[in-house]
Amino acid sequence: MGVRGWTRLVIAGAAGACLFGAVATSAQSVRRVARADVAVREAPVVVELFTAQGCGGCPEANQRVETLVDRPGVIVLTYPVDYWDYTGWTDTLARPEFSERQQAYRQALRLRAVSTPQVILDGYRTVAPRDEDSLGVAVNEESARRLWAPDIEFRTSGDRVGIGSGRVEDGGADVLAVVYTPGPVLVRVESGDNRGRVVRHTNVVRSIQPIGEWTGRPILLSLPDELEPGDRVAVLIQSREDRHILGAAVR
Repeated sequence: MGVRGWTRLVIAGAAGACLFGAVATSAQSVRRVARADVAVREAPVVVELFTAQGCGGCPEANQRVETLVDRPGVIVLTYPVDYWDYTGWTDTLARPEFSERQQAYRQALRLRAVSTPQVILDGYRTVAPRDEDSLGVAVNEESARRLWAPDIEFRTSGDRVGIGSGRVEDGGADVLAVVYTPGPVLVRVESGDNRGRVVRHTNVVRSIQPIGEWTGRPILLSLPDELEPGDRVAVLIQSREDRHILGAAVR
């Protein structure tokens, strides 16, 4: 598959490596950095926030996570969950599948229960966003973790994505398309714990769907076609066995 018709988008820290081109930058040269003691990864850190409009402690956590949105090498995704609706306010952005995703993490991480708010980094590490410092430190640690991520490239037409070759654990990995609304979304809450408050969210997920299976070999997959103007799509390569996110990119 030639380089014509392809473009790389939002692969944090990687300087112009091309998935199928003859002029691809070698992995060794991509990993060169000014400081030899820093391990550079070729994929962004994926920060997934599970939150709810009816949760009294969530607005502050939303704000802390939002400080990461413009940080290079980070993808922030917000999943509003519906299990706080019993408090008297029906979350206007929540979807049952987001609660199901959080429960899947609970099982994979062997947690006693889910918590709200809750941050999952790269699909395998849970963080309580108590303050910006602890959250920032955790993201820094993930940024320094070695990751041999496969290349992810989008067709310039915007309808397909290519996944390169790489390492994958037994059981393979799912390729997920996460459609989200970039930037802030403000909702005034009229009842429940946050009654009278305007709750601010950022990068709110609208849908998440599997678009294919990755077994370590290059593949070409179709992206969702029901996008609205302004939507963005995060493509996640997620291990089925332990839920680790092996690579990610945004169109």
